[in-house]
Amino acid sequence: MAPAKIRGGLNVMFQLAISYGVLIANLINYGTSKAKPWGWRLSLGLAAVPSSMLTFGSLLLSDTPNSLIERGYLKEGQNVLQRIRGVSEVNVEFSDLVEASRLANQVKHPFQNILERRNRPQFTMALFIPFFQQMTGINVITFYAPEFFQTIGFGSSSSLYSAVILGIFPIIGLKILIWKVDKWGRRGPFIWGGFLMFICQVSIGSILGIKFTGTSELSKGWAVVIMILMCIYVLGFICSWGALGGLIPSEIFPLDIRPAGQSLNVSIQLFFIFAVAQVFLSMFCHMRYGIFFFFGGWVAVMTIFVYLFLPETMNVPIEQMVHVWQQHWYWKKFFINNGDVSPNMDGELKV
Repeated sequence: MAPAKIRGGLNVMFQLAISYGVLIANLINYGTSKAKPWGWRLSLGLAAVPSSMLTFGSLLLSDTPNSLIERGYLKEGQNVLQRIRGVSEVNVEFSDLVEASRLANQVKHPFQNILERRNRPQFTMALFIPFFQQMTGINVITFYAPEFFQTIGFGSSSSLYSAVILGIFPIIGLKILIWKVDKWGRRGPFIWGGFLMFICQVSIGSILGIKFTGTSELSKGWAVVIMILMCIYVLGFICSWGALGGLIPSEIFPLDIRPAGQSLNVSIQLFFIFAVAQVFLSMFCHMRYGIFFFFGGWVAVMTIFVYLFLPETMNVPIEQMVHVWQQHWYWKKFFINNGDVSPNMDGELKV
């Protein structure tokens, strides 16, 4: 539904809402931990409040113009488009949506079509982006921050407090990104965010390897240094893979394979969230400080991947996104051989 020029910022607002929720949940956990022995019941029960708000709020939502048009409700789709754009003159965009919907409705097997050669770039991103997002190691911090901080020397209350601190930095980073993502683009934050994460993970692993034996508590000074590095790491993550890992898949799929592409992307993301959560504690016990070098290595790989294979998608209307792939140095070959584009006399791609 978002206009191309502010699509990135609006998409990041979704992640910002999640971060506020995480921070509030951590504050509730910190507060209810003081009410023993029934505080955990209150903490768990309060989760019913936002879920109820979400359920009843969904009743107020209208369908998107794309969905209405695709199901044949052209007039209703045009009315919704006029309402969300705030203007009555939407004929050009409406015509593009109708044409894109017409082409999409000709597709009978979207999950089969996503495997076609012409959709190889989007299919690759649907696989690798959610996989890489979980291999940043962010879940080892968000899931186990209290246990980790307690292990390196913070008390039980201090560990919860440290987890709350970690929850503040995503909000700071996302507010910056909302303001700048449609000016900075997508590739830039991915690359410098990956650089920040890599430096922090290597630094944390090195400090733990040298200063923390596992048989005694880490000194308070070094524990504070690690907490600061983790905060910087979270800031780098949220400004790159945290927010953009959801933004990119939402804007790269053409209408004919969008349901299949989004389903594939979310399924892979949820699978690896589950897998990492299950194996992390065992990995942490066996690898100890080496786990940060493990995830740091993956961050280096995914940053190189973005630099080489992810084109810039900023300010490109979704119905015209295919041209971005057709002009990319690597992905263009999948279209040239498919007959969708051909080089002109000057060697440039002609769509």
